[in-house]
Amino acid sequence: MPELSWMKRGLCIALVACAAGLLARSQQNLTTSVVIDAHAPGRTFDGIGALSAGASSRLLIDYPERRRSQILDYLFKPAYGAALQHLKVEVGADVNSTDGSEPSHMRSRTDHNYTRGYEWWLMQEAVKRNPEIILDILPWGAPGWVGNGKLYSRDMAEYMADFIEGAKKHYGLHIRYTGIWNEKEYDSEYVKELKRVLKEHRLDTKIVCCDDYYGEHQWRIAEEMRDDAELRAAVDVIGVHYPQTQDGTLTTTHAARVSDKPLWSSEDQPNPGGGPFLSRDWNPGGKVLATVYNRNYVEGGMTKTEIWSPITSYYDNLAAPNSGLMYANTPWSGYYNVQSTIWVTAHTTQFAQPGWQYLDPACGHLPDRGTFVTLRSPGAKDWSFIAETIGAHHAQTLELKVQGDLKSGVVHVWETNAARTFEHVKDLKASNGVVSIALEPDSLYSLTTTTGQSKGTAQPPANTPFPLPYKDDFEKTTPERAAKYLADQDGAFEAHTCRERAGQCMEQVITERPIPWGPLPDPFTLAGDANWSDYTVRVDAFLDSAADATLMGRIESADVFEDGHARWPSGYVLELDHDGGWQLFSAKFKQAPQTLASGRLGHSAAGWHTVRLTFRGTTISAALDGQQLAKIEDKNHAHGMIAFGCDWGRAQFDNLSIEP
Repeated sequence: MPELSWMKRGLCIALVACAAGLLARSQQNLTTSVVIDAHAPGRTFDGIGALSAGASSRLLIDYPERRRSQILDYLFKPAYGAALQHLKVEVGADVNSTDGSEPSHMRSRTDHNYTRGYEWWLMQEAVKRNPEIILDILPWGAPGWVGNGKLYSRDMAEYMADFIEGAKKHYGLHIRYTGIWNEKEYDSEYVKELKRVLKEHRLDTKIVCCDDYYGEHQWRIAEEMRDDAELRAAVDVIGVHYPQTQDGTLTTTHAARVSDKPLWSSEDQPNPGGGPFLSRDWNPGGKVLATVYNRNYVEGGMTKTEIWSPITSYYDNLAAPNSGLMYANTPWSGYYNVQSTIWVTAHTTQFAQPGWQYLDPACGHLPDRGTFVTLRSPGAKDWSFIAETIGAHHAQTLELKVQGDLKSGVVHVWETNAARTFEHVKDLKASNGVVSIALEPDSLYSLTTTTGQSKGTAQPPANTPFPLPYKDDFEKTTPERAAKYLADQDGAFEAHTCRERAGQCMEQVITERPIPWGPLPDPFTLAGDANWSDYTVRVDAFLDSAADATLMGRIESADVFEDGHARWPSGYVLELDHDGGWQLFSAKFKQAPQTLASGRLGHSAAGWHTVRLTFRGTTISAALDGQQLAKIEDKNHAHGMIAFGCDWGRAQFDNLSIEP
């Protein structure tokens, strides 16, 4: 039947023509025209920054100066690396705030010490590299004397004002913003009180509120501000933490969008919805962070994003490993890792500055996945366009139509993907005010009329493990400072004159429990290598009538957030009571401590003692002053770090040694 054959052939031709038309339309749909108009509306860009808090920068200050300066350049130096535009730091309180405790500047109402810790130093180094960097502060806890144990109090407002004044007086640092209390439900009356105290001290520091965590409720302050004029006047910026849900949806509410206040993602990560911490390599962490920076504005209206943390400078077996844009937690080696997230950040910070303006009609979504934002310089003709194509399946063509008095000549193109890292790949010339470019999938681009961008070239030495054998008699430690490589997890261990012996010792100096943010284990300070297995750790411990002491080994995890009620990390713990009792425990998170051995000395343990733990295979032995207390077999902990500590008393420690 020839007629049917012709019908089939015609149908085939029609189907082919239809498919060709669909393909043509599909290809046409992947060409996006964007009008860049200097007079378009948009919010003011407030910058990209990072948050040094939770003891996340603890080990950085122990790096040799040459390597430390290289790291700081990659973080803060303009046109070199991440070129961070905003630095927020923790106002310490000697309480565990994630990966340790940061020292307080006021341990009593009359104490004013602006030299403790490393945040003063870090702010100075940031300002030295970028005098325009914006400084911000936020507390995680407070000393116990504050408000008689209540953080939201007049005492706390004065505590914050004192920190701001100390920064200015002693270091010439201008703290531009302060928060309320990290990821805790806010108290609107305290917000108003803080504003009053700042005014009384004639401080122009603005208030960010309220740094709440995850979900629509984090924007609740915007609704309350509508009906409370005093609260509305007190809050200068609405800041939230992790504003993306598990499926990546931005949570910004209508009340927040119409509040006339800047909206910030005041703590964020390349892990939307508070999911697991990702590798900072291009895949997956770098790619995810590229979407976070753009989408926070495109979908959430947020004009600043701050990453916790600038650098992973804490031990790997603490909470939330690998939070930083960079990685540097082996100061004895000088090693550091300039991760992909540094260059993802540079794709915005090296192309737009705080005070630039977003151009809303030139911000949006690409048809085959991806987002783009456009910003222009204030009172000038420069503009920058940042686009990410993460998850796209095809190349997408962009036609940028430049209007108004913006530059439309040469446009410089920088690119990052699996094959390139922050490379200046080409220059484009506008034709009749139009710039065209094809964007490849899974890539990040910056198109700009500005110049001066660059990629830092400093290289680190090889990484090496914690040195063994290791000894420290603390004689070279600066008085009233922490010893190198020791990371306090609660309380504060500082160099002080030894009691009842010559020289200098480490003393735990916090005797009143602070107002906590999270878990509140007994004070201990940590060091070493999580891979250690067979070794001996010794320390001299001084106990008085109000202090106990502990020596710990094979600590496999010191992430106290795994068990908010644990006194110690997960490992072996030898506890010596001041009344002469002793216990050897196996401590595991979410389990009751298991007593492996115990006894009494028959006399008070007050005074100096040499405490020792030895691990060899499954054999664990404990000794005091050269005499064996116990030798047992146990398989609970096969490897891990060392620590020493106490209850909330002023125990002292000297002559730490670790031998394989």
